[in-house]
Amino acid sequence: MGRRWLPSLLAGGLAFQHVLLYLCAMFYRHHVFFCTNQREDGRPCCQDHGAADMRAHAKDRVKALGLARPGGVRINSAGCMNRCAEGPVLVVYPEGVWYSYRDRSDVDEIVERHLMEGEVVERLKI
Repeated sequence: MGRRWLPSLLAGGLAFQHVLLYLCAMFYRHHVFFCTNQREDGRPCCQDHGAADMRAHAKDRVKALGLARPGGVRINSAGCMNRCAEGPVLVVYPEGVWYSYRDRSDVDEIVERHLMEGEVVERLKI
Protein backbone atom coordinates (compact mmCIF):
# COMPACT_ATOMS: atom_id res chain seq x y z
CA MET A 1 0.00 0.00 0.00
CA GLY A 2 2.90 2.39 0.71
CA ARG A 3 2.04 6.09 0.81
CA ARG A 4 -0.58 6.11 -1.92
CA TRP A 5 -3.15 7.47 0.51
CA LEU A 6 -1.38 10.84 0.84
CA PRO A 7 -1.94 11.99 -2.77
CA SER A 8 -5.53 10.79 -2.55
CA LEU A 9 -6.13 12.87 0.59
CA LEU A 10 -4.64 15.94 -1.08
CA ALA A 11 -6.55 15.30 -4.33
CA GLY A 12 -9.72 14.92 -2.28
CA GLY A 13 -9.51 18.57 -1.28
CA LEU A 14 -7.74 18.39 2.08
CA ALA A 15 -5.16 21.12 2.56
CA PHE A 16 -1.64 19.95 3.29
CA GLN A 17 -1.84 21.54 6.77
CA HIS A 18 -4.88 19.41 7.58
CA VAL A 19 -3.13 16.26 6.38
CA LEU A 20 -0.11 17.18 8.53
CA LEU A 21 -2.35 17.79 11.54
CA TYR A 22 -4.03 14.41 10.98
CA LEU A 23 -0.67 12.63 10.83
CA CYS A 24 0.71 14.45 13.87
CA ALA A 25 -2.41 13.73 15.89
CA MET A 26 -2.01 10.05 15.10
CA PHE A 27 1.63 9.89 16.17
CA TYR A 28 1.60 12.26 19.15
CA ARG A 29 -1.09 12.92 21.71
CA HIS A 30 -0.09 16.60 21.69
CA HIS A 31 2.01 18.52 19.18
CA VAL A 32 3.12 21.96 20.42
CA PHE A 33 4.40 24.69 18.12
CA PHE A 34 6.23 27.70 19.56
CA CYS A 35 6.52 30.73 17.30
CA THR A 36 10.23 31.55 17.35
CA ASN A 37 10.17 34.07 14.51
CA GLN A 38 12.67 36.93 14.50
CA ARG A 39 11.68 39.83 12.27
CA GLU A 40 14.48 41.57 10.42
CA ASP A 41 12.69 44.92 10.15
CA GLY A 42 12.40 45.57 13.90
CA ARG A 43 8.63 45.02 14.18
CA PRO A 44 7.57 43.16 17.34
CA CYS A 45 7.84 39.38 17.21
CA CYS A 46 7.79 36.38 19.52
CA GLN A 47 11.57 36.02 19.56
CA ASP A 48 11.76 39.49 21.16
CA HIS A 49 10.42 37.72 24.26
CA GLY A 50 12.91 34.83 24.27
CA ALA A 51 10.61 32.37 22.49
CA ALA A 52 13.44 30.01 21.47
CA ASP A 53 14.59 29.76 25.10
CA MET A 54 11.01 29.08 26.25
CA ARG A 55 10.64 26.36 23.59
CA ALA A 56 13.91 24.78 24.78
CA HIS A 57 12.63 24.93 28.35
CA ALA A 58 9.36 23.24 27.36
CA LYS A 59 11.24 20.56 25.44
CA ASP A 60 13.51 19.86 28.43
CA ARG A 61 10.51 19.76 30.78
CA VAL A 62 8.58 17.35 28.54
CA LYS A 63 11.66 15.08 28.32
CA ALA A 64 12.18 15.17 32.09
CA LEU A 65 8.54 14.15 32.62
CA GLY A 66 8.89 11.22 30.20
CA LEU A 67 6.36 12.68 27.76
CA ALA A 68 8.71 13.07 24.76
CA ARG A 69 7.79 9.87 22.93
CA PRO A 70 5.43 8.54 20.28
CA GLY A 71 1.96 8.72 21.74
CA GLY A 72 3.17 11.52 24.00
CA VAL A 73 4.21 15.10 23.32
CA ARG A 74 6.31 16.74 20.62
CA ILE A 75 7.65 20.29 21.02
CA ASN A 76 8.54 22.15 17.81
CA SER A 77 9.57 25.57 16.57
CA ALA A 78 7.48 27.42 14.04
CA GLY A 79 7.92 30.52 11.96
CA CYS A 80 5.59 33.47 12.22
CA MET A 81 2.04 32.45 13.06
CA ASN A 82 0.63 35.97 12.50
CA ARG A 83 -0.35 36.60 16.12
CA CYS A 84 2.55 38.90 16.95
CA ALA A 85 0.44 41.39 18.88
CA GLU A 86 -0.53 38.61 21.30
CA GLY A 87 2.95 37.11 21.55
CA PRO A 88 4.86 35.28 22.44
CA VAL A 89 2.55 32.48 21.34
CA LEU A 90 2.33 28.72 21.11
CA VAL A 91 -0.40 26.44 19.84
CA VAL A 92 -1.27 22.93 21.04
CA TYR A 93 -2.66 20.41 18.56
CA PRO A 94 -4.83 18.49 17.96
CA GLU A 95 -7.04 20.78 20.06
CA GLY A 96 -5.87 23.97 18.35
CA VAL A 97 -5.59 25.85 21.64
CA TRP A 98 -3.51 29.04 21.44
CA TYR A 99 -1.60 30.40 24.41
CA SER A 100 0.44 33.47 25.23
CA TYR A 101 3.02 33.11 27.98
CA ARG A 102 5.36 35.45 29.84
CA ASP A 103 7.85 33.24 31.66
CA ARG A 104 8.92 29.69 32.48
CA SER A 105 6.24 29.28 35.12
CA ASP A 106 3.56 29.94 32.47
CA VAL A 107 5.16 27.33 30.18
CA ASP A 108 5.38 24.88 33.11
CA GLU A 109 1.69 25.43 33.82
CA ILE A 110 0.79 24.67 30.19
CA VAL A 111 2.91 21.50 30.27
CA GLU A 112 1.50 20.28 33.57
CA ARG A 113 -2.15 21.23 33.18
CA HIS A 114 -2.78 20.96 29.45
CA LEU A 115 -0.26 18.40 28.23
CA MET A 116 -0.35 16.13 31.28
CA GLU A 117 -3.87 16.60 32.65
CA GLY A 118 -5.78 17.64 29.52
CA GLU A 119 -7.05 20.86 31.08
CA VAL A 120 -6.98 24.10 29.07
CA VAL A 121 -5.19 26.88 30.96
CA GLU A 122 -7.84 29.55 30.54
CA ARG A 123 -5.81 32.42 32.00
CA LEU A 124 -3.17 32.00 29.25
CA LYS A 125 -5.50 31.12 26.39
CA ILE A 126 -5.83 33.62 23.53
